[in-house]
Amino acid sequence: MASSPEIKMSSSRKSSALSDLKNLFATPKHFFIFIGYMALFINQGILVTATKDKHNRYSYNTTTVVLLSEFIKLVTVFGLQLRTITLGEFVQHVQANTKVLLLYVVPSFLYCLYNNLAFVNLANYDPTTYYLLLQFRVVVTGVIFQVLFAKQLGGRQWLSLLLLTFGCIVKQMKYEDLTVAGKSSFLLRFDFHLILILVQVFCSCFAGVYNEYLLKGKSGEVPFMVQNFFMYFDSIICNFAVLWYNGTLSDAFSVESIIAICQGKVLAIAFNNAAIGITTAMFLHQLNSILKTFASALEIMFTAVLCWIIFGIPVDIFTFVAIAIVSYAVILYAQNPVDNTPKQTKPRGDGSQKADSLV
Repeated sequence: MASSPEIKMSSSRKSSALSDLKNLFATPKHFFIFIGYMALFINQGILVTATKDKHNRYSYNTTTVVLLSEFIKLVTVFGLQLRTITLGEFVQHVQANTKVLLLYVVPSFLYCLYNNLAFVNLANYDPTTYYLLLQFRVVVTGVIFQVLFAKQLGGRQWLSLLLLTFGCIVKQMKYEDLTVAGKSSFLLRFDFHLILILVQVFCSCFAGVYNEYLLKGKSGEVPFMVQNFFMYFDSIICNFAVLWYNGTLSDAFSVESIIAICQGKVLAIAFNNAAIGITTAMFLHQLNSILKTFASALEIMFTAVLCWIIFGIPVDIFTFVAIAIVSYAVILYAQNPVDNTPKQTKPRGDGSQKADSLV
């Protein structure tokens, strides 16, 4: 039988673990947002894979699908906001916060640039090199998070971020890449395309953290859904601008393109992607970009397993090793997370509300 000190020590460990988990997910709502965020992204990967042909090409214009998703997001947040306020009040919010609308041009443009660069970079790099380089965003996010929110990441947090980066890299390694195409896959040249990869990494990191910075109250006392309306409105304008600049505006809305996106799976991608955008906004508002980074890493692992079950894509030894590394990184982070517990503050005399109470 365990002695009394051992029982107390075990109880202390359990209490500490529960406390860490409470800091990670302050309420059940935070936990469900985390799970929903992952589920939607995993579903998106499976849907996109299901619409590719044997040559890994799509029969539809991907830019048109992205724009459709932005329109769905815009209509959705508009409808959700009208459940709590009248149309007149909504218009008043928009008119009174045109400055915030302009503030959202920054993350909207960065997200637009990120989505377009994804296609450009995948045309110039093999998938292994592309995803390997893109994992630089993990550490970059940590640095930006410290600068904007003045929250110093501890040694364990940085170690967990580095382990997460390594785990994601291992996931993208394949036996044939190492033995046959190792040099072409991993020998990186400092050319123009590598600069575009780094620009994409910056767009992903800065847009995510800057969006969180706005959602958590730095944009003033603007309702959560109104802020999202600004975000998606600006995103639509930015995407139209890119299409016009590239001279592909007419192609994106041609009859052939419209017919192609009317397929069931393609429409599912658009609606699922719209749900991802709204859930991501809730994620950044309720949690933080560091935790979002870990969610993204876990998505890779679960997607690998589900794609093996659904599409027969094999799960190799590198995937198993990556799962182990990332799982340990998540456990290490959970022991000392960036505290998401809402701070207790006294009501302000002017009746204004804190950013954490927007939802």
